[in-house]
Amino acid sequence: MEFRQFRYILKIAEEGTLSSAAKKLYVSQPSLSQMLAAQEKKIGAPLFDRGGTCLTPTAVGRLYLETARSIIALDEAFHQQVDDCMRGAAGNVTVGLTQFRSTHLLAPMLPAFRAKYPKIMLHLREDTTYRLEELAEAGETDCIISLLPVSEHRFDYDVLFKERLLLALPPVHPISTALGLLPGDRTAPPIVPLAALRDTPFLLMHREQKLHDTLFMFCKAAGFLPQVTLETRSMNTAHALAGAGLGAAILPETLIVAAPPANPPCYAAIEGDPHRTIILARAKNRYLPRAVDIFRKELQAFCAK
Repeated sequence: MEFRQFRYILKIAEEGTLSSAAKKLYVSQPSLSQMLAAQEKKIGAPLFDRGGTCLTPTAVGRLYLETARSIIALDEAFHQQVDDCMRGAAGNVTVGLTQFRSTHLLAPMLPAFRAKYPKIMLHLREDTTYRLEELAEAGETDCIISLLPVSEHRFDYDVLFKERLLLALPPVHPISTALGLLPGDRTAPPIVPLAALRDTPFLLMHREQKLHDTLFMFCKAAGFLPQVTLETRSMNTAHALAGAGLGAAILPETLIVAAPPANPPCYAAIEGDPHRTIILARAKNRYLPRAVDIFRKELQAFCAK
């Protein structure tokens, strides 16, 4: 079996149709169909069920895809190890991260890193937290900056730092008024029980972001389901909208410090003083190229400061 055939059949499985896969591979649909038919004839069983609108792998097909991914990963690891031996502190590193981490974590680190390791080329893949895990497992990134928890059966990881979660309240909210909170002041924020916000509209993060689940988990523990007034993919937007009076939000203190909006909200602590753990994760049992290991150690040292 050739690597080209592995990659082509993996693309068919990813796209679900021959026509879409052919476009992505820049080959004609008839030639792709002939290649698939030849492989199925050679194996002696169909790789895809053609009964629905999308091609779905058969039992043999799932085994083929799993084997193809493993063989391609081994081949890539071999060439990367050869490259490491030949080139030393050089190579490519693809990092998956959210736009927030790209702006407020990597941007301050990268100038010094680039000056120290000019032959290491970084590529950034920005996406939502859950989507980043999928990219790492698919081999589309070397590592991802993510959050605990992650499956320890699927990922290896290093802890980078912890960040506190705070409650952002509209300045006109009754609790802000009753406690005498000042917009933008996060000095010794008072503890506010979430149960007191039972009737408060909340700004919700997208379901592919872990703050989405965090809000529902915290509110469930407080005995209510949050009233959602608006959903957004941007923590910066939620931050600004809380200051504008549209609702409350749960936000990391890292964001609050790094990117205060023009009209900031009021801040309060949450019972239990919850924190999030930021990690650098990579798919389990994958070779860690020297360039990736250098980036990992430099990022850990930067975060430690």
